[in-house]
Amino acid sequence: MEMLSGAEMVVRSLIDQGVKQVFGYPGGAVLDIYDALHTVGGI
Repeated sequence: MEMLSGAEMVVRSLIDQGVKQVFGYPGGAVLDIYDALHTVGGI
């Protein structure tokens, strides 16, 4: 089984739901999610 971070799980869930664009205010607690968006791709 592949180990995923919480941020990677969030991004994969967004992809599974068909999300095409994400808007937000980067900084602090959400930086890991922005990193995962770049790494995982698809959005």
